[in-house]
Amino acid sequence: MKAETHPEYHTINVKMTDGTVVEMKSTWGKEGDQLSLDIDPSVHPAWTGGTSRLMDTGGRVSKFKNKYAGLGF
Repeated sequence: MKAETHPEYHTINVKMTDGTVVEMKSTWGKEGDQLSLDIDPSVHPAWTGGTSRLMDTGGRVSKFKNKYAGLGF
């Protein structure tokens, strides 16, 4: 295996949106750097199972529903 082909794997601090700081291993930045997240798993609906509502801008959702109404979705 070639020497120095892999990035350095070190500890960084990740600041969540609620202000908590978590220590993680990463190849991002340098040892001890802090990464601030805009969206994290504690607030994102994809991970929390949130009940966010789908916004219908310009009638796109209703056009889609009308177009595929006969397929049983």
